[in-house]
Amino acid sequence: MGQRPRAARESTAPSLRRRALVAAGLSAALAQALVPALVPAPVRASVLSSPRTVRISKGYGLLYLPLLVMEKQRLFERHAARQGLGNVSVDWTLLDGGNSVDDAMMAGTLDFAAVGAPGFIELWARARGIPNVEVIGVSGLSTTSLSLNTNQPRIATLGDFTSTDRIAVPGIRTSLSAVVLQMVASKLLGPKHFAQLDSITVSVPHPQAVQSLVRHENGITAHFASPPFSALELKHAGIHRVVNSIDVLGSLTLDVVYAPKRLVDAEPALVRAFLGALDEANRLIAQDRQAAAAIYVAASGLDVSHDGVMQMLAAPETRFSVWPEQLMQYVDFLYMVGTIKSRPRAWNEMFATALGEFRPS
Repeated sequence: MGQRPRAARESTAPSLRRRALVAAGLSAALAQALVPALVPAPVRASVLSSPRTVRISKGYGLLYLPLLVMEKQRLFERHAARQGLGNVSVDWTLLDGGNSVDDAMMAGTLDFAAVGAPGFIELWARARGIPNVEVIGVSGLSTTSLSLNTNQPRIATLGDFTSTDRIAVPGIRTSLSAVVLQMVASKLLGPKHFAQLDSITVSVPHPQAVQSLVRHENGITAHFASPPFSALELKHAGIHRVVNSIDVLGSLTLDVVYAPKRLVDAEPALVRAFLGALDEANRLIAQDRQAAAAIYVAASGLDVSHDGVMQMLAAPETRFSVWPEQLMQYVDFLYMVGTIKSRPRAWNEMFATALGEFRPS
């Protein structure tokens, strides 16, 4: 499709940045591992007895609603107390895009991270077996559809995109939207053409991408996104859907939660607290959509209405669960295209045993 656009070429910088941060994360993790041996026992005891701050990432989209409910209702703190963890506080961090989340995890600034399933799988595969850097899944998070919307009447199928178009995704090649778009292209255009649209994808955060698409700004002619962004776009005249991910790939868990394996191994009660809090948040969403929609409107920082969020939550494809669904479809695709060099035999090989043992209260 021609030479890679300048904006897309420049977007390779995050990949270099990620490598640097991964290296920094490796060094930091190894240094951290040495600290207990160097610090006198009385000091270590004092540190361990201090209040525990747990750092959790969240995002803009409706996919993150359970975490917003957890934050608003202080559910993690409540379940931590039930696990006998005492005084635990939570530091919530707003991050958009798998690259930034994985970078933060590798830099050691997160304990639990919510991220697109493909990004987690890639990081799990790359860090597997590396002490103090290895990550592991904690839970599923959300399932819904990704919609490829365009402001160009001439575009009806994937084959109608040209080198002059620009498709906005949060991060090129590695973000949830970018990988699912490749999977859709593989199904519709053929496996050899999975990357056909990569050269016209550009990295734009979802909120800015909505504005650019609706206003015909910055050369953006399409945007691949989940609710509420996709739904907000389709309310505007001149915007139409090209393809829906569920129509092509079926129902997939889009976002999952993961953590450093060393944390999961060392603090199993913290993992149980997280699972209990997340499950309670999911039940609240299912039982009281009015309250859940109000929390999202207040916490998301987006221009969404309560009625609009209620409609999105009522959509049958939108579900929230601690148990992930169809993750091996991602694994098979990422292995086929060479993104990962080895693959698990089953999805639960990538997740903590606490998830398999979890029973809702």
